[in-house]
Amino acid sequence: MNPAFATLSLGHLRVLDHLLQVQNLSRAAERLGVSQSALSRQLAQLREAFDDPLLVRQGRGYVLSEHAQTLREPLRQVLDELQALRQPAVFEPGRCQRRFCLAASDYVAEHMLPLLVTALEQEAPGISLEYRTWQAGQYDLLASGEIDLATTLFDESPPNVHGRLLGEDRAVCLMAPDHPLTAHGRVSQSDYLACRHVRISGGGDKDSFIDQHLRAQGLQRHISLQVPFFCATVKVVASSQAVATVPEHIARQLCRLHPLAWRPLGFVEHSQRYWVVWHERLHGSAEHRWFRNRVFDLWRQSQFGVQGGVAYLP
Repeated sequence: MNPAFATLSLGHLRVLDHLLQVQNLSRAAERLGVSQSALSRQLAQLREAFDDPLLVRQGRGYVLSEHAQTLREPLRQVLDELQALRQPAVFEPGRCQRRFCLAASDYVAEHMLPLLVTALEQEAPGISLEYRTWQAGQYDLLASGEIDLATTLFDESPPNVHGRLLGEDRAVCLMAPDHPLTAHGRVSQSDYLACRHVRISGGGDKDSFIDQHLRAQGLQRHISLQVPFFCATVKVVASSQAVATVPEHIARQLCRLHPLAWRPLGFVEHSQRYWVVWHERLHGSAEHRWFRNRVFDLWRQSQFGVQGGVAYLP
């Protein structure tokens, strides 16, 4: 390869494109906003790089060399393709054929996923969806691309993770309607510790703040069952004296649908924040931007969604 050709920049190619189009140094210099002498120096570099005169003096003007004639269309295509790389294509949901992997809890799958599937069928029928149960701390799966989007709760933003806040809530104690704790307005710490607990591991970190609060006092609760699913928890809690610690908006909905009751915790104050989250590598994707905004809007509009303000992770 000609060493001079290897040193050409995108700016050189744009200059050459103008010269080949107008075939006039003074008009090309005016379009480019440079002096004619500066343009003459760049033309000299281009002639050296292509080992061709490119523009040949003819009377008071110029004509293109034979090689320059063959360069016009390929050069225009190259510049157009480079411009397309710089400016993302306009996204049309109806033409998207992408597969997305969404991760959340089984509660979201039961109550909110049908809303998303219906919306996708109407607006983006070519999109296919995989749904997984999100486990607390699985941010490496967002980074690797195994999961595209997750709905979860956390207090601090992990590195390279973006998100939109769905809302805030508090944790409450879920129990059977005939549980002795229903006689109290709030659950005390001593009563809480006297219970057997079902811990829900799927969908995000719902209750570790309670364990931290207890450990600071040298205490711990008795977890008799740990499962990743709300559906299993509902059946166990409804038919036993075990309790579960869940977000209040979920407790309210589950109590409307199942024979259950809930009471607020009287010994610890903690706000839980719910997010739609994705990795930095997908932040600029037009397809992913549409998908995550659609998920966010549906979750917020749903009667099962969390009511609260909107914010962005730094």
